[in-house]
Amino acid sequence: MTADQAPGTPYAIVAVASSAGGIQGLTALLGALSPDLPVPVLVVQHLDPRHRTVIADVLARRTDLLVKLAEAEERALPGTVYIAPPDRHLLVDSDGVLSLSNTELVHFVRPSADLLFESLAGAYGPRAIACVLTGTGSDGAMGAEAVKTRGGTVIAQDPVTADFPGMPQAAVDTGAVDFVLPLEEIAAVVSGLVETKRQ
Repeated sequence: MTADQAPGTPYAIVAVASSAGGIQGLTALLGALSPDLPVPVLVVQHLDPRHRTVIADVLARRTDLLVKLAEAEERALPGTVYIAPPDRHLLVDSDGVLSLSNTELVHFVRPSADLLFESLAGAYGPRAIACVLTGTGSDGAMGAEAVKTRGGTVIAQDPVTADFPGMPQAAVDTGAVDFVLPLEEIAAVVSGLVETKRQ
């Protein structure tokens, strides 16, 4: 629990970033979350924009949460996973309304975890949780700093346990990460955070 988190302020949203190795990482994380999770989950997984994506179908078979590709102007609902479509940035506002953008690439990628995390930080402040899983490059690190600066909580997969340690290591290197955990422990911590605030 971060010191600047006001007691009784429930977490309202979770965002997850992954790249190389991410399907396995997301499967492990989402598969361990309860279907009555009281918050929505937004996911940026770097995908090849040249192919029709089946990630929502693949993940839906491995978790009890509802999984779908995010659509512009829809409101994010609890217990639902929203995946950024290929080649579109995913953003969220303080009312939980999603937007998609095809503005320029950030760190050579679109969707960008940094943009999602930054929108999360601005919209939700201390009520945001950001998770960085396996992946190459450094996408998510700047966004993790933004979430931390606004009082949110940042979780990174332990780079030692990641198939591709680049992204989680870049996040850890910022000093903004609250929890560095093996993949199989992240879901329990996320669940604990979003549940304990509701007692």
